[in-house]
Amino acid sequence: MLVVGQIGKPHGIRGEVSVTVRTDEPEERFTAGSVFITEVPRDRRVSTGPAAASGVRFEIPKRLVLEQIRWHQGRGIAVFENIYDRNLAEELRGVFLQVDSDDLKAPEDPEEFRDHELIGLRVESVDGVELGSVARIDHAAASDLLVLDKTGGGVAFIPFVSQLVPTVDVAGGKIIVDLPEGLLDL
Repeated sequence: MLVVGQIGKPHGIRGEVSVTVRTDEPEERFTAGSVFITEVPRDRRVSTGPAAASGVRFEIPKRLVLEQIRWHQGRGIAVFENIYDRNLAEELRGVFLQVDSDDLKAPEDPEEFRDHELIGLRVESVDGVELGSVARIDHAAASDLLVLDKTGGGVAFIPFVSQLVPTVDVAGGKIIVDLPEGLLDL
């Protein structure tokens, strides 16, 4: 599964919700009729919103179908099927929107990678020393960061730029890095 967005707070009283986009292709992913697989974050309490307070039990649907979306200040304002009031919209707060990664077409640019392709890859130095594996990708303002689970324990952050990451071999299961001395100690 690939997370492409996260539902935020309700917007208005008719079931609209804000959506934080987590994809480079929002116009492709967020169109009327798009179906998302939902995931409730582990740290979120269940049934905490107004519907629960009124004694109504609401279960997060396994799938949400997007009816419409409009863009406002870098976020989507979305309406999903069968979510037509603020109380139900509040119940969706924090829910991740996912798509099946098997359904995605490969990027056209050979230098472009999706997060799920990189997670779990072995990371080696240019001289063949195994440094660890990719735990996740953090998307920062300056550059994306490979979050490395170091072989000896601990975590390190490697800017995902060609000068430091000259080789990404998804098929071979590894990433080769050329790091300045001390970067993994930060």
